[in-house]
Amino acid sequence: MRNHLMHWGTGAAVGALRGIWAASGLRGVRASAWHASIRLVTDQTLENATGVGSPPWTWCRRDQVVDVTHKVVYALVTGAVADLLVPLAPDRRPDGTATGPRRR
Repeated sequence: MRNHLMHWGTGAAVGALRGIWAASGLRGVRASAWHASIRLVTDQTLENATGVGSPPWTWCRRDQVVDVTHKVVYALVTGAVADLLVPLAPDRRPDGTATGPRRR
């Protein structure tokens, strides 16, 4: 049960980060690829630091593929939803750059 709660918690926290990125103008497949990477690192770091999980290099190949596949699908779906539903912040253009005068 503890592993599932941690898994859901890290998914929600990193999912919120993806929403912040979407508002900031970091969108699309590239943002989702970064999101998948951060999701994998966060999940593995917390699970191994707390003793809930085991290091991925001790897993069989099938379990590694399933874990990475799930994280990538999660990141792509989360990214698509965030990019669709989260409006850009008022100070951002669609290309992600800030509006207003440039500072020197």
